[in-house]
Amino acid sequence: MSVLRIAAAAAHFGRDLAFDLARIAKVIGDARAAGARLLVLPDAALGGYLADLRRPDPDALPPALKPDDPVIARVAALAAEMVVCVGFCEDGGDVRYNAAVCVSGDGVLGLHRKVHLPAGETAAYGPGDRFDAFDTPAGRLGMLIDYDKTFPESARSLALDGAQILACLSAWPASVTNRAPRMAQDRQSRLFDLYDQARAAENQVVLASSNQTGVMGGMRFLGQAKVVGPGGDVLARTWSKAGLAVAELDVAAEIDRARRILRHLDERRPDVYREARG
Repeated sequence: MSVLRIAAAAAHFGRDLAFDLARIAKVIGDARAAGARLLVLPDAALGGYLADLRRPDPDALPPALKPDDPVIARVAALAAEMVVCVGFCEDGGDVRYNAAVCVSGDGVLGLHRKVHLPAGETAAYGPGDRFDAFDTPAGRLGMLIDYDKTFPESARSLALDGAQILACLSAWPASVTNRAPRMAQDRQSRLFDLYDQARAAENQVVLASSNQTGVMGGMRFLGQAKVVGPGGDVLARTWSKAGLAVAELDVAAEIDRARRILRHLDERRPDVYREARG
């Protein structure tokens, strides 16, 4: 038995990197005090997300960092013995990426660039082009950034690459076109939870979903951080408030239990699936 305690964070982050680092230090400290070995922070935790998803202001974008930036090295130092996933705006030279790194005290363990960009994001970011799982002290892990999890192929690609844990980092807002009077009635709120549970259940893996809270520009973020088991059951959640969702489980044992009779990855029929035609 190898029990792992996983934490997913709901918190607010903005443009001020010093503020963001202080908040990350506090969240890492809280997760460490809770016994977590893996912490998933939100998308854009370093520098904040876009203030307007429909018409981003090119002069008000998040600060762009390279993966070896001292700011990311500081997060790695704060992580120390823990494994921490954190979102940031990556400086790719001629292009920016909505990206995430997974770090520990040993440095960068993995990098993901958001592949699926909603219409407004294309004005600010370039798309990533791959989904890769990687090994960490907390197990084999794959990362998704918010809209990525809308597409089943994203999580499936990582599961096929051996990921046992999916880290889903989000800056996921309530609906900007059809606001509901209560968060529980919001369409995006329902979809956020649905995708988290479906991606875990269909791949029979553990999923840790983080999200921003609060408001930036015209967007109100949902929170709703959670840890989901390989059967699609929510093991811990924050609801809409800031905080940590913390769950303890034997990841390998729970995945083996979920796959004891039905093994979704082994029972696929890729020979009959339709590929998109260009």
